[in-house]
Amino acid sequence: MNRKFPVIRLGAPLFSRFLRRGWETTKVESNPQIRKRQNGFTLMELLIVISIIVILMLIAIPTSRTIKKKANELSAQKSLQTIEQGESMYETTYPVNGFACTLPALAGDPASGPPSPAGAQVINGELATGVKDGYIFSIGNCTKVTVNNTDRITSFTITAVPATPGKTGDRGFCLDSGGAMKADPAGGTNCTQMVQ
Repeated sequence: MNRKFPVIRLGAPLFSRFLRRGWETTKVESNPQIRKRQNGFTLMELLIVISIIVILMLIAIPTSRTIKKKANELSAQKSLQTIEQGESMYETTYPVNGFACTLPALAGDPASGPPSPAGAQVINGELATGVKDGYIFSIGNCTKVTVNNTDRITSFTITAVPATPGKTGDRGFCLDSGGAMKADPAGGTNCTQMVQ
C-alpha cells in the first residue's frame, strides 16, 4: 500500500523568514496594517507608575513620622533613667551635697580635671546640654535641707518635654527621686499617668 499523502505547506516562506529575522519583524512585514512598536514607555504607563509611587509615599510618610515620635519617646524615657542613675551616683559620691539640681553638675568635662560637685562627670555631654532626640531635659523641684551651714538637696524631679509637641513627641515625662516615672499626654510637665 503505497499511499501518497498530499503535502501541505503551511507558510513555509513565512517560517523561513521568521528563522532569519525573528517573529516581530515577520509579523509586521506580513501585515502592513500593524505598526511597528517603538522602544520606551507610553505616557499612560508612566502616569500609572507615578501614581502608584505617590500612593505608597502617602502611606509610608505618616507611618515613619509615628515611628520617629515613638523612638524619641523611648529615648527620652531611657535618658531619664540615665539621669536618675547619675543622681544616685552623685549622692553616693558627694553625700554632703545630696543630689544635683542641674544637669551640668552631673556632667562635667574630663579634660577639665577630676570630678567635683560642680561637674561630677556621671552623665555624657549630650544629656548635659539638656536636649536629646527632640526632647528637652531639666532637673527641678529640688528640696533643700541645711545641715552644718551646707545646703543638702534631698529630692528632685527630672522632666523631659518634647521640643515641638506633636512633632518630636506626644508625651512629656517626669521622674522623681523615688524612681516613679509618669507621663503627661499633653506633652507638658503635668505628669499624672504612670508609664509602664
